[in-house]
Amino acid sequence: MSYTLIDAGVNLTNHQFDDQHYDVITRASEAGVTNMLIIGCDIASSQQSLELAIKHLQYSTAGVHPHDAKSATNELEAQLTALANNKQVIAIGECGLDYNRDFSPRDVQRSVFRRHLALAEKLDLPVYLHERDASDDMLSILKEFNIRGVLHCFTGNSAALKQYLDLGLYIGITGWVCDERRGKDLQQLVPSIPLDRLLIETDAPFLIPRTVKPKPKSRKNEPALLPYICQTVAQLYQIDEEVVARKTTENFYNVFGLKSC
Repeated sequence: MSYTLIDAGVNLTNHQFDDQHYDVITRASEAGVTNMLIIGCDIASSQQSLELAIKHLQYSTAGVHPHDAKSATNELEAQLTALANNKQVIAIGECGLDYNRDFSPRDVQRSVFRRHLALAEKLDLPVYLHERDASDDMLSILKEFNIRGVLHCFTGNSAALKQYLDLGLYIGITGWVCDERRGKDLQQLVPSIPLDRLLIETDAPFLIPRTVKPKPKSRKNEPALLPYICQTVAQLYQIDEEVVARKTTENFYNVFGLKSC
């Protein structure tokens, strides 16, 4: 492979990666994945993500996932600010709304989401967003703030996509796009995403690309498999994989305000 990639979303603190961090990052590097964004989903995992980012020279986020919104306390803003004072933390999140599983009450999700957006605006940091079956409320709340960032793991419809793009957001595409069954609608939408707004991510250890052959014995996704997503996305755009790699790398630096190496 003649190109390099950045994985714009990895759940490296997930228990499936316990005691495997060095090996996972080494395999990623060998596969041409030069950097990754390690996602924080609650205060504890945000702290762990930061520690991994420092140790392995990667990037991380700090936030509370909508599934865990019910765990947010009055200290949320102070906790996230303390984490964000570290240069490895380049976004507030994962935050947003999830009406698919409703692990937290919807009114609590909305309240905690607004707190994340207000803090990101105050700190002038991008947001790392999650949305499932909640695009109407998500878009309404986003319009209350002046933010920038990425909608992670997009799986919505064309109307929602247009509105997210109109807000200036970048769109993260995962291995969902490699699934010829449930990813069919997404495959049709991908070419309508401007190349200068596209990011690719594994969301590992979830959403292993179905195009991986043979399937890994562990059956879990990891950053080393990002090239499979790049390949599928390139096929959908009908362009070379190197173009997707170059553009998504540039986009990563742009949305997170980083200097390219």
